Amino acid sequence: MPETPPRLLVIAGSDSSGGAGIQADLKTAQAFGVYAQTAVTAVTVQDTRGVTHVHPVPAAIVAAQVKAALGDIGADAIKIGMLGNGEIAAAVADILETNDIPLVLDTVLLSSSGAPLLDEAGITVLKKRLIRRSRLVTPNLPEAEALTGIYPKSEHRLRNAAMVFKMLGNDAALFKGGHGDGGHVRDVLWAGGEFTAFEAPRQQTVHTHGTGCTLATAIACGLAQQRTLHEAVARAHAYVQAAIRAAPGLGKGAGPLGHSPLSG
Repeated sequence: MPETPPRLLVIAGSDSSGGAGIQADLKTAQAFGVYAQTAVTAVTVQDTRGVTHVHPVPAAIVAAQVKAALGDIGADAIKIGMLGNGEIAAAVADILETNDIPLVLDTVLLSSSGAPLLDEAGITVLKKRLIRRSRLVTPNLPEAEALTGIYPKSEHRLRNAAMVFKMLGNDAALFKGGHGDGGHVRDVLWAGGEFTAFEAPRQQTVHTHGTGCTLATAIACGLAQQRTLHEAVARAHAYVQAAIRAAPGLGKGAGPLGHSPLSG
């Protein structure tokens, strides 16, 4: 029999364009050789130009999906993306508080086109329950500001934002620098009281739809494969840069990445 693959549970929304959300998560897990299960939190209507409709899945159905996945196949890591609203977020938190499976929390608050993807009640659940439950939180710069009140555009502000996450009960955050300025993208991992930067030249392309989903899922795959947090983040960072380079150029707006299998 073939070797049993690492197992990942993804809790996130569906993207009808296939570039982000559950669809990007499944492609990423396949590239890493990880078996992914899903709990769909919302059905969205979107293309490469933006999100036009969001239809939340009832919280009880989301919870049932999570319980079904964990109760049968199980999971070596969990990734949370779009939650949609406070009722769904609370239902997920209720279940995850009873286990210690490594959790990567992608704090999805807005789509890349600016559509809201989590309400105020959901943000409260993040702050009070899910951030403290997470092995790693992966906010971009605007999300970090929304959660901490600090836009981490400088080293001093980044350290202050990290301390706010610590007060929220979390000791590991990856501050994604895609919204920053300059010719390089700089992601900064705060873990174990130390800061580690991962830098890459900024690629001149509009085809970056789903980068946040892909990055968080790639990290979760690393944790499912028993890699250290630093190893998982470093590999995921490199993978996303390669996926941007491999983007197929689809759509009339911000197109999807190229989720090719890993070369090594």
